[in-house]
Amino acid sequence: MSRIWAGIDSGKGHHHGLVLDAEGKTLLSRRVANDEPELLKLIGDVLDLADGREVTWAIDMTGGEPALLLALLVNHGQEVLYMPGRLVNRASDGYRGEGKTDARDAYVIADQARMRRDLRPIRPGDETAVELKLLTGRRADLVEDRTRSVNRLRGTLLSMFPALERALDVTNTGPLRLLTGYQTPAAIRRTGIARLTKWLANRKVRNARALAEAAVEAAERQHTAVPGEKTIARLVHTLAEEVMALNEQIRELDKLIEGRFREHELADILLSVPGIGTVLGAEFLAAVRGGLDEFDSPDALAAFAGVAPAPRDSGKVSGNLHRPLVYHRRLQRVFYTSALVSVRYDPNSRKFYDRKRAEGKKHVQAVLALARRRVNVIWALIRDRRCYEVAPPVTTAA
Repeated sequence: MSRIWAGIDSGKGHHHGLVLDAEGKTLLSRRVANDEPELLKLIGDVLDLADGREVTWAIDMTGGEPALLLALLVNHGQEVLYMPGRLVNRASDGYRGEGKTDARDAYVIADQARMRRDLRPIRPGDETAVELKLLTGRRADLVEDRTRSVNRLRGTLLSMFPALERALDVTNTGPLRLLTGYQTPAAIRRTGIARLTKWLANRKVRNARALAEAAVEAAERQHTAVPGEKTIARLVHTLAEEVMALNEQIRELDKLIEGRFREHELADILLSVPGIGTVLGAEFLAAVRGGLDEFDSPDALAAFAGVAPAPRDSGKVSGNLHRPLVYHRRLQRVFYTSALVSVRYDPNSRKFYDRKRAEGKKHVQAVLALARRRVNVIWALIRDRRCYEVAPPVTTAA
């Protein structure tokens, strides 16, 4: 059956839609507002142009700005392919002209969808997977904000009180609580170990005595006030409170993620795999849209996750393997991080890791190899709907 292709260059306030026939002739090119009535009109006009032909839509994003359009296309039973923005940019170099416009990008997307056979379809995920994608995305943003705030706090404290910066781990609650009350060497010395211990204990800080002793010891090492000490102290106080607030937000979000994750039918299977907790499990479900229906094999899942190396052979050089350019970075994080943790707790993973190290692989290479192996394991567990079990050691009769 003949077919037409509709490429969508998505944007915040507007999208640009362009339709090509089988010969690459432009049938429609239109800028539409990101608003339901206009999007419905675009879909209707494209279906009218089809005149009995099949329609394949292609878009450069899978969520966010074009979320409404994608929902409308799914509701209308339309086939939608995903073409990552990086592929669009690279493909654009092969088309005539150097200018970059929304219409040109939409044409590239439609034409590539017409010619390529390796673009992944976009299928609606289940409700839980959609919610987990939103929650884990928000958590990733908060973690990045916390990392930036911790780095600023360390840098600011270092400029005023290097000894205390070395003595404290400002990623923990106790040191952060200390910095909300005392920042300068003079203030800590005046307070002393006993009063500082009591102040920390009243705020439910663990190991208050040890923390107070470390702070006073650091204060005894510095009796000089740096220029701008009062302003720096205020900044340290503000940044410490900021980090504590972000920690609290992340804890609350983790509770939401765990509650929603445990409602999914695959939750028990994923939690049984060593190294996978509620956060990594939620990120896995968010990445695969709640199941593995989009992947034909473990190899396809491994390629999507970026744990299957891509060959880059040229001339007489062969066996040159590198990380693929296009992959799902959060899903790669799930497999790599869980593999790294499982080496410590799972005897099967440890045995595999040790074997790879004995073969001469470096630490990161061995963990990546284990991550690739875990793709097969998780695929089989989900396929068979069973939980992971550590095989008991085989014993032989004496």
